[in-house]
Amino acid sequence: MNTISSVCVYCASSTKIDAVYFEAAKQLGTLLGERKLRVVNGAGSIGLMRTVSDATLEAGGTVTGVIPRFMVEQDWHYTGLTELIEVDTMHERKQLMADTSDAVIALPGGCGTLEELLEVITWKQLGLYLNPIVVLNTNHYFDPLLEMLQRCMDEHFMRPQHAAMWAVAETAEQAVELIYSMPSWDKNTRKFAAI
Repeated sequence: MNTISSVCVYCASSTKIDAVYFEAAKQLGTLLGERKLRVVNGAGSIGLMRTVSDATLEAGGTVTGVIPRFMVEQDWHYTGLTELIEVDTMHERKQLMADTSDAVIALPGGCGTLEELLEVITWKQLGLYLNPIVVLNTNHYFDPLLEMLQRCMDEHFMRPQHAAMWAVAETAEQAVELIYSMPSWDKNTRKFAAI
């Protein structure tokens, strides 16, 4: 099993989304908190980010938020986190979130979430991020993206083995189990090693 002490959670800050997404975020945060895992996120004070943070903290976990200073100046940050780290740029934010996590779980979100997810998959292809990546496909939200990634492989823009770089979960419980059970990526052989 993978050794996991911290999980980076990508997700939306929108508040105008269906309740099913908030419920999944709450379930995920609760499960991570119960396992005493540290959640690393973008420190947002609203939307799914806030929901995951609150549920994690209520369940006994800790949350480290990483946020650029310009967002703090706009009061977009959540002050109730265990730790708040201010950085200069969005690029630094993403890098630090990845560097301080043992796994990534992506909940539904907009452009920012999609960009973060695709970037960490790219980093994994390049051997720059070797940890588990799980897509929590609540309400089949990610189906079009997963179809696009499959098309990339079908049309040879990506190699078929790249599909093993991420896993897809339908529930928060599955997502948490997958971060422990996904095979690790060996950057030297560019293959997945058995656990």
